[in-house]
Amino acid sequence: MTTTRDPHSVGIAQALLAYLIWGFFPVYFWLVRPSGTLEVIGWRVVLSVVFSVVLIVVMRQWSKFIAVWRQPRLVGVLAVAGFFVMVNWTLYVWAVELGRPIEAALGYYLNPLISILLGMMFLRERLRPLQWVAVGLALAAVLVMILGYGEVPWLALALAVTFGIYGLVKKQVRVDAVVGFTVETITMAPVAVLFFVLAIAGPGLTMGQISGWHTTVLLFAGVITSLPLLLFAASSKKLQLAEIGILQYITPTMHFVVGLLLFREAMPLERWAGFALVWLALILFTIDLVRHSRRRPLEK
Repeated sequence: MTTTRDPHSVGIAQALLAYLIWGFFPVYFWLVRPSGTLEVIGWRVVLSVVFSVVLIVVMRQWSKFIAVWRQPRLVGVLAVAGFFVMVNWTLYVWAVELGRPIEAALGYYLNPLISILLGMMFLRERLRPLQWVAVGLALAAVLVMILGYGEVPWLALALAVTFGIYGLVKKQVRVDAVVGFTVETITMAPVAVLFFVLAIAGPGLTMGQISGWHTTVLLFAGVITSLPLLLFAASSKKLQLAEIGILQYITPTMHFVVGLLLFREAMPLERWAGFALVWLALILFTIDLVRHSRRRPLEK
């Protein structure tokens, strides 16, 4: 007896797994201490290349992979995407190393709102009324935090902007998810080598120097980097934008909770006020997304 799996249910499962893995990241980076940011990013890139190449071999995608390398412009665009996602990875690992996963969570809460602004600026997309209100609330949240802290939450903004630009660049190309990710990471391999050199010149590499447990956990850097990106790419083909928009809040919420419970990050009143405004903005953004997704079938 054979059973057919509902593509929508499979898409939900894939998206949930992707966001749960991303939500576990601050715990993972806490577990690989005392590995520094440069070494961790180096291993993430190198081991991601190994993991994705193995996938290409298993899935017999060599022809598509070679075809991409024969298109210099496409490789260039993927290299730009790889650069921005690597900067995003570096900033995030650094945030965890500094003990600031809650500020990093703010960045990923702001990401969909930053993406709206990038779409308006570069793709000439028009904002709907609720989207304008949501963006305005997000800006108000940043101002509240600036006034409360006396400084700009630059780490959160940098995370939101770099991942938003990564999504914008990826939107310009149509390429198989595994192949595209493999090309991105390969183009970043020279930077990973530079990171290793800088790490060796500084505190030194920790791989194989701490314990068998530490080495084993660090070796999973490629899998936990590649797998959620590939799961997300697969789920996005099966789900509506509104569903993805709602599910994506799982990750920063997990980061927020981990920051409070594991890292004991400070949450003064002004920071709670800023987060409250961001959460309100995201509620309005989600309402607008759901409304729009329901109207689209009627408009076709």
